[in-house]
Amino acid sequence: MSRNNKKADESKDFEFLDQTLRPVKWGEYIGQENIKKNLQILLNAAKERKHPPEHLLFYGPPGLGKTTLAHLIAKETSSQMRSTSGPAIEKVGDLASILTNLSPGDILFIDEIHRLNKAIEEVLYPAMESRFLDIIIGKGPSARTIQLELPAFTLIGATTRVAMLSSPLRSRFSGGIFRLEFYNPEEIKSIIKRSANILGVKISNEAMDSVAKRSRFTPRTANYLLKRARDYAQIQKKDIDQDVIDETFSLLGIDNMGLNNSDRSLLETIAKKFAGGPVGLNTLAASLSEEEATIEEFNEPYLLQIGFLERTPRGRSLTPLAYKHLDLKPPKEKQEKLL
Repeated sequence: MSRNNKKADESKDFEFLDQTLRPVKWGEYIGQENIKKNLQILLNAAKERKHPPEHLLFYGPPGLGKTTLAHLIAKETSSQMRSTSGPAIEKVGDLASILTNLSPGDILFIDEIHRLNKAIEEVLYPAMESRFLDIIIGKGPSARTIQLELPAFTLIGATTRVAMLSSPLRSRFSGGIFRLEFYNPEEIKSIIKRSANILGVKISNEAMDSVAKRSRFTPRTANYLLKRARDYAQIQKKDIDQDVIDETFSLLGIDNMGLNNSDRSLLETIAKKFAGGPVGLNTLAASLSEEEATIEEFNEPYLLQIGFLERTPRGRSLTPLAYKHLDLKPPKEKQEKLL
């Protein structure tokens, strides 16, 4: 087998594993109770009217289950789901091709919908509101517009940056705009237990607590950590106990609060180079040789959630809790807050 074919097979295995861990019924979807209740009412009402559900938008940090909810809605309504992403739709023709190939009742899922360009958004407005697609043929004085009628469909959008969606686009999600919240430790623990059963591995209660504590309140991270612990336990011919968890996290560079090397590097840079802050995002990104978007979308949400980082008008600052975790002495004004 060639190296490229081997990589392709491994990629398919990872994709299959992620699909396997994804809930397939409402009862298997843990957490986000308020959203689930609202969606079940909306879907049942639409089913009684024999109409497709109205357009929906899910937003929140990565890994909280936006795509999973879209799949569950498709299964609940017995609809075919067609998936794409904002960056993949580069031209109006790409969107037109997708829309004209939809069948009645289909669900169109657009991930990272905030990355659609404005020209494509404007074509989407009448498609969402009136189920018409306006296409311009030709250029200049000879250009003409033709209008195609589209089948009844449901658009489900997902985004990590809802503020980047234009107001006209947001207003057309008539079914609702739902924010997914971070999970609590008990919900994460239930997800780990379910995933362990699917993977066919034994994990102690203490080990589940340790994984949940380091999961950054996110199911995707919890499943990632569980799979890495599974790999280590398999090589060591053991079940997943606390020793296996400790060794796995040590190899991954993850501490007892779930911080990885890049998180600690960010905190230490603010503490040592900028006296605890405040420091601007662009300056911080340059100091870390990292992209601003990576810091904003990957590192900051969790550090803000656990109270290690503050955002101020002047920039990012460390909290006394961060100094305590890093075992560093804070500046005098922050040290007073610890007393």
